[in-house]
Amino acid sequence: MGAAAERTRLAEISEQPLSLERAIAAVTDPRCGAVVTFDGVVRDHDGGRGVQHLEYSAHPSAPEAIAEVAREIAERYPDALIAVAHRHGALTIGDSALVCAVSAPHRKLAFAACDDLVDTVKQRVPIWKHQVFEDGGSEWVGALG
Repeated sequence: MGAAAERTRLAEISEQPLSLERAIAAVTDPRCGAVVTFDGVVRDHDGGRGVQHLEYSAHPSAPEAIAEVAREIAERYPDALIAVAHRHGALTIGDSALVCAVSAPHRKLAFAACDDLVDTVKQRVPIWKHQVFEDGGSEWVGALG
């Protein structure tokens, strides 16, 4: 399947709307019989409070960090192809905040790698979420573990 760097097909931080279809296209390969995806969308509630909207702030090192995470996941799962993108800036309910696609010859490997990818991005990529609630309150949530 190639070296980890070759199998890391997409790893980015973007202010533009994210496309799950773009991530899927990046990992589509005739050697792979499974494509597992994750689309983390902004929901309308958190902790029993209504969410009006939110904004993600990314540290300048976030693009490097997400690329490093994607390569590490590719190293841990040698038969997997990896695509991941995280959005920053203002988002509304229903917008995609994090999209991931992982393809592999078999489903169990693709599911395991995608799950690991999502968890590792949330633990290591320096992105913070500022939620604004319907009641006028707000809170900052660190995406780092």
